Amino acid sequence: MAVVSEAPGRRSDVLVAEPAAIALPARWRDYLTLTKPRVMSLLVLTAICAMVAGAGGAPRAIPLLALLVGGALACGGASSFNHVLDRDIDKLMGERTAGRPVAAGRIRPLDAVIFGTTLSVLSFGLMWAFDNLLAAALAVAGGAFYVVVYTLGLKRRTPSNIVIGGAAGAFPVLSGWAAAHGSLSAGAWYLFATVIVWTPPHFWALAVLLRQQYADAGIPMLPVVRGERHTALQVLVYSLALTALTIVPGLTGTFGVFYLVCAVALGAVFSGFAWRLWRSPGRARAAHLFHFSLLYLALLSAAVALDAVIR
Repeated sequence: MAVVSEAPGRRSDVLVAEPAAIALPARWRDYLTLTKPRVMSLLVLTAICAMVAGAGGAPRAIPLLALLVGGALACGGASSFNHVLDRDIDKLMGERTAGRPVAAGRIRPLDAVIFGTTLSVLSFGLMWAFDNLLAAALAVAGGAFYVVVYTLGLKRRTPSNIVIGGAAGAFPVLSGWAAAHGSLSAGAWYLFATVIVWTPPHFWALAVLLRQQYADAGIPMLPVVRGERHTALQVLVYSLALTALTIVPGLTGTFGVFYLVCAVALGAVFSGFAWRLWRSPGRARAAHLFHFSLLYLALLSAAVALDAVIR
């Protein structure tokens, strides 16, 4: 489970009511919301692409399906715990989060914990049975890191929360690579490092957009503590480091020429958005960078997989 953020959006028009008064379809929508499906989809994509690369472009169908379902369950389980632990600050951060099921009282914290535990156990069992123990353990470990290290340990204590806690979002690529053949190699660790370095500029761009909401909730995100100018500089530094990092496996032969071309092109665009934000910090340019960062990770992951297929 990564510390990958959801894009700010309009509040759902689901009515806030007591749990017993909610119709069954709405109830299930609330449980689906607990899993943070948009975040889940990106993390599962990175895991699937890592498995394709780890398998040399030809993963077996059943293990691939098990990774797809098991990875989604692991991410959903961790997100459910996050809803419970952050329910107090969700109420303080405006419509985007105040209407979440646990924060709004539509799902009891205990029910969300049971739901998250069930998903996590199912994920581990499914992936152990059809992938391997290492892949299953890494999937659940990512969720545990997100809940314990980031949400409980770092988020409310330090502006460096996302620098360390971002490692949670890198576990899916390790799990996906391990699902291919039960071990990790250089390619897996390059992908792991890529997601870790990608996370701060991605999340800090969102934090610029939500600076006031984080301040209202007392969360020491970098724009709240150090301001937008310093945040923009850090975003630029990390973006340039990300571009350099992603080029390395293409130059060393870990990944091929197709990947290298994609990494250079995507990195140039990412760094360009970061440069614009640094030159003139503001919500509009932060939004451009944030939304492109989501596309960037998806496209770079796809490039890793396609490179393995065509090599």
